[in-house]
Amino acid sequence: MSKLIAILNVVAWSGFWAFGYLALTANPDAEGRMIIALLLAAAGGALGMWAYFWLVRHSEKTGYAKPTKSRPRFETDDGLET
Repeated sequence: MSKLIAILNVVAWSGFWAFGYLALTANPDAEGRMIIALLLAAAGGALGMWAYFWLVRHSEKTGYAKPTKSRPRFETDDGLET
């Protein structure tokens, strides 16, 4: 499953960059093409970020990467309460 998500990640980021370029370089008179390219670029970026974060969590769970040492921000230290 992780290999499939990794492939999805690459395809999504490729779509983000390709359609983002098309949206930025589109003729301003062709608003329809620009909007469609912008929406496809946004979808590729969102899907790429989701897949990337899924892969990071998966690699931490399986032990391939070290888990982060950060703690949740809602925990407060003793003596630091305001």
